[in-house]
Amino acid sequence: MRDFKIGIKVQASTEEVYSAITNPFAIELWTGFPAKMNTVPGSEFEMWDGDICGRNLEFEENKLVRQEWYFGEDEPSIVTIKITPRSNVRSEIFITQTNIPDEFYDNIAGGWSEDYLASLKQFLEEGDD
Repeated sequence: MRDFKIGIKVQASTEEVYSAITNPFAIELWTGFPAKMNTVPGSEFEMWDGDICGRNLEFEENKLVRQEWYFGEDEPSIVTIKITPRSNVRSEIFITQTNIPDEFYDNIAGGWSEDYLASLKQFLEEGDD
């Protein structure tokens, strides 16, 4: 089991970031797939046509999302997404994922940077040119 950490800055408010990662309609816009998501702790979620699924654990509006990602019988993998305001309506998104099974690590690490965060950043910064 391994842990992964990554962070990026985006030209968007913390409110915009939080909405983009918790609103199923916004998630569908930046992932290209219907999403199952709500901000009720204990509820299940699904993104990327079922490639990412799990249980929502905790929410702090415009600040934090904590989820448990499912990997079969393995120990739970916990994802924490922290959103921090920066000057000039910029936000920093910092992601930590713990207990990633070794056989999934490279795929998960690449997915965070190349798919999840790249798509999210593009979606949030559209029209800011």
